[in-house]
Amino acid sequence: MTISDVKLDPYDYDFHEDPYPYYQRLRDEAPLYRNEELGFWALSRHQDVLQGFRNSTTLSNKFGVSLDPASRGPHASKTMSFLAMDDPDHLRLRTLVSKGFTPRRIRELEPRVTEIATRHLDAMLEKVRSSDTAGTVDFVDEFAGKLPMDVISELMGVPEADRVQVRAWADGVMHREEGVTDVPAAAVEASLNLIVYYQSMVAERRKQLTDDLTSALLEAEIDGDRLTDDEILGFMFLMVIAGNETTTKLLANAAFWGHHNPDQLTAVYDDLDRVPLWVEETLRYDTSSQILARTVAGGLTLYDTTIPDGDVLLLLPGSAHRDERAFENPDDYVIGREIGSKLMSFGSGAHFCLGAHLARMEARVALAELFKRISGYEVDEDNAVRVHSSNVRGFAHLPIAVQLR
Repeated sequence: MTISDVKLDPYDYDFHEDPYPYYQRLRDEAPLYRNEELGFWALSRHQDVLQGFRNSTTLSNKFGVSLDPASRGPHASKTMSFLAMDDPDHLRLRTLVSKGFTPRRIRELEPRVTEIATRHLDAMLEKVRSSDTAGTVDFVDEFAGKLPMDVISELMGVPEADRVQVRAWADGVMHREEGVTDVPAAAVEASLNLIVYYQSMVAERRKQLTDDLTSALLEAEIDGDRLTDDEILGFMFLMVIAGNETTTKLLANAAFWGHHNPDQLTAVYDDLDRVPLWVEETLRYDTSSQILARTVAGGLTLYDTTIPDGDVLLLLPGSAHRDERAFENPDDYVIGREIGSKLMSFGSGAHFCLGAHLARMEARVALAELFKRISGYEVDEDNAVRVHSSNVRGFAHLPIAVQLR
């Protein structure tokens, strides 16, 4: 382990504003980094992070993947489902869930995703037309922050009338104030409200199955083995935590970096088939999920240093994607660059994100529908507000001025 004076503090607001200079120094000066104060190790180089994701025996998920103290521990799977488990428990639960959460179900969802996106976009652009703020709207409040949770609600079968409330609870679960390094009381309350709501939904489906994911999870069965209500609730909650905020951040990050690199967007306006390439480069350049925790099982030796059993090791995909050892000119935002399997926004190995195809489809639909309706946009950077989280990067507010087609 190299001794360096570089400091990585995932709770520091300056770090949230721009983590990339910190990552550069970590990769160069301390590829295995130790923070004594917060009690973790960290890996920042692409090869090391990739191997870390793929080593699910020595690097355990069973205490969760967050650094936040309230989220860590043997109880983590109650809200993080199989993401906070190791095999064989992880494999059993993931396989059962996969019976309901199928690629076909996601494909068949696309027309509804398009409808939901169109509804929110039309409402946002109506505000542009009728506003006295020179056509400026908050891209997160009006669109990026609404679509992902509404898609999850559509998938699960939440009635239209309840979706605004469910979305408010989901937002409450993730919110953090400055200087808070643990889960605040308001987030705990929002979590309980959401779980109680989902419990009643599962109970209703037990009486009367419908054509939604909640019912499909109740019906999932392998050799007589079925999901318990608690396991279904855990997965529903995981979708809110892992599938809602990350997709909101992806959409706003795409808008932000597209605005910063207008030359890269010209070809996208001309050919909407390039939208997926815009999504992929955004996932690489400024991924929503920046930091994921693992717990060392049995000790691990890296860079001539042995990390003891039970210690927390952070994997930094946000840093890995800017590693010049893996990507040419990694600090340039180039839509259409070769990325392929080097991308780790959805992890890698046994815990590869089950919802990756849903997130990509949502982002493709959302951004393509946006570009069908506008001919240009500008981000008001002075009034953009970043979210403050120990593991997710993106915007809480992103004001944009749009030019309608």
